Amino acid sequence: STSTSSLSTSSSSTSSTSTSSTSTSSTSTSSLSTSSSSTSSTSTSSTSTSSSSTSSSNTSSSTTKTNTTTSDSSISDTSTTRDSSSTSSSIATVSVTTTLITTTTTDNTTQTQGTCYSPTITLIPGGSTLSSPISYRRSQDFSISSMIEFNCAGSLSKKIQWTIKNCTSTSCLYEILLNSKIKTTYSELYIPSRILDYGVYELTLTVTMINSPKLKSSSSVYVRITRTGITANPVQLGTSMITRGDKQDLFLDPGSFSVDPDQDYFDATKWKYKYYCRIYNQYNFPNIQGILLTIDDLRNDPNNPSCLSNRTGLIFGNSTLSPNSSLTILSGSLQSNSIYQFMVYMENRKNSTIQATGYVLVTIEITRPQLIAVGCVISTMCIPNLELQLLNPTTQVALYTICIGICINLQTIHWNIYRGIDNSTYTNSTQWILFNQINSYENIWFFGKNTSNFTALNQLFLNNPQVNLWRFEVVYTFQSETSTSALNFIINQPPTNGSCSIHPLIGTIITLFTIQCSDWIDTDSIKDYSLYYWSKDQLEKTMIAFSVEEDFQVRLPADDDNQTSMINLIIYIRDLYNAITEVNISSVYITNDPILINDLFNKIENSSDTITNNPIVRILSSGNQIFVSQMIISLAQLLNEINEENINKSITNGISPTDITVSLFNNQKFQQVLQSLNESTMIEYKKTLNLQANIREYLVTFLSDLLITTSNSIILQSTSLVQLTQSTNQLTRSLLTIVSNRCYELSLDLYSISNKISYEDVHLAADQLFQCVSNLLTSVNGPIQERMIILDLDYSRANSIPADYDTDLESEWSNLSK
Repeated sequence: STSTSSLSTSSSSTSSTSTSSTSTSSTSTSSLSTSSSSTSSTSTSSTSTSSSSTSSSNTSSSTTKTNTTTSDSSISDTSTTRDSSSTSSSIATVSVTTTLITTTTTDNTTQTQGTCYSPTITLIPGGSTLSSPISYRRSQDFSISSMIEFNCAGSLSKKIQWTIKNCTSTSCLYEILLNSKIKTTYSELYIPSRILDYGVYELTLTVTMINSPKLKSSSSVYVRITRTGITANPVQLGTSMITRGDKQDLFLDPGSFSVDPDQDYFDATKWKYKYYCRIYNQYNFPNIQGILLTIDDLRNDPNNPSCLSNRTGLIFGNSTLSPNSSLTILSGSLQSNSIYQFMVYMENRKNSTIQATGYVLVTIEITRPQLIAVGCVISTMCIPNLELQLLNPTTQVALYTICIGICINLQTIHWNIYRGIDNSTYTNSTQWILFNQINSYENIWFFGKNTSNFTALNQLFLNNPQVNLWRFEVVYTFQSETSTSALNFIINQPPTNGSCSIHPLIGTIITLFTIQCSDWIDTDSIKDYSLYYWSKDQLEKTMIAFSVEEDFQVRLPADDDNQTSMINLIIYIRDLYNAITEVNISSVYITNDPILINDLFNKIENSSDTITNNPIVRILSSGNQIFVSQMIISLAQLLNEINEENINKSITNGISPTDITVSLFNNQKFQQVLQSLNESTMIEYKKTLNLQANIREYLVTFLSDLLITTSNSIILQSTSLVQLTQSTNQLTRSLLTIVSNRCYELSLDLYSISNKISYEDVHLAADQLFQCVSNLLTSVNGPIQERMIILDLDYSRANSIPADYDTDLESEWSNLSK
């Protein structure tokens, strides 16, 4: 693309362009109006062609996305004056072999000392345009994250602001008033489900350097919010099979029991309803030349008889507001000892292309059984798929039941499990075979076999990979009748046929490694990628990154502070409905970067004003929760190893381990005391102890204000907190307060989504949070029990006189005489 704009400058001014594009060649064209004085000339303009552009950031060429960034980059200087009527210079870069393009529009003035540019912004996911936006369903949470790269020395304080505009097919003009749930001052924008209405939106991030407000950049992505599709449920909870008596009415009510994931409730008035019935295991749905006959159609199919010998036993409900949204089949209309399959077809009144279909099997008996509804405890883990529910083999299934009606004299509840064989080729039905090992694995794989709630662990599915269909049946036994209901499942097949790789294969803790995943196939689409690492024991694998893009970048920790360590990597590829494929990729070799790390530690110790020039601090200041967590984990692991070495050295030189530390369940194994206490050893130990405590307190500030989004976000952030608090003898009271508050916030967010995510994800996050709390409690109690040394920062803060002690009458320092 080529853009042309007008810029008025003095003869001494120079134009700089900030462009983050990876390409082999580029051309820039701008129209400049130049005068010999500092005022602008509007009468004429000349065109010049610039053969190169100045790059202000390095962006990986492995990404196949296009992103547009607009920057207002300016450094104040008295040598140049620019007329207020002049416009910014728009430089368009045309790339021949570009894989990532970021176009930055800058507003420049001459600068005599050094070079300073606006921050560079890369949004993830990128590559969207107004004509080709990223699509999300309205029922779906989603987030847009950013990588902010600073291009100026000095303060990294920044102001972040997200804005959202509604778009037409040609423009995005009107900014919308945002819901209070959307936080707009973080480097990441998280949009909860059902917040934005259907349509296209422009999401813009603007970053302004606080100390230099003219250094400002903006970047935008475009998203389309689409319909999810309703779930048509003829009976409550979407139960697959129920039992009714031949002397009982059968009530189907999709107008009440259906679900619209995009709305808080289902609006039955928006739909048309048609009902169909067939005799299961014997016939197909009645039809004439392929056109299905509704249950009240008086015509007959000679090959597939109607469920009803006459059509007088039908009552359609809600005839005024939502006609036919319910159906009652009167008692005596269906034959006993038969199984019927009912189908409801629903069509949107305004848009006939929006449709839904629901099914239920009904067994007719001579008794009068009660209606039992069966549903999933976590509804998002059981996704309707026509006659079946999708089930992920890597997660447990938790079911619950509701007895509807007069449920007295209940004697027993019993669960059965069946595996299915598809007979659709011959009878258009499924043959169910009892799984007879339920008693053998009771309280091992199966829990609650005789209660209204039943849980089957994922071991059932992982140990029977050849079984694709499962039925979970509950039997309620009353004094005079038995009621049976069931949910039928089909295994949700995980992503297949793809591969993942990493490069380079060796680096340091600040090296950006590129993960590339390709060719993964899944009918439900890929939801995200999660990266875990381990060094010695695969059972102790730890999350280090997650991404919605197939190509993403990651920084990895070193396992040894003195040597090159090998890090093993595992990627989990998850589809939209949470089916997971696990892939091992090449191991990589990581070393620490002693120069950068020592520079960081020294500047923290000396409170240096130039600490913001350290690349590690710039990464931490970006606000990107993934990169910040990765760097904290790397630095915390290094500090933990140094602390353990320091403790072992001190114990060897005569200090009792019970005076300086509390072991954390076999995490630390210390040597026995070999000689009498050496005073210089204690002095050196305290010096190292307090230095590292100061470093940890500095680092924790970068974790205290990260945005919490998904379960992956909770797992990664809590993991970084666990690593940072592992050395419990180095935690100041200020750090303990910050981490305690953060763990509490993470716990609240985990609780709020615990009924929407899998048990396995909840368990992973909860484990990390429990470990975090354990570290905090150990650290708090250590000095009280005289098992740890009081840190210098805590001592000085506890004994320093507040600045307002003489005016704050409530302060204890104002009443020392008491």
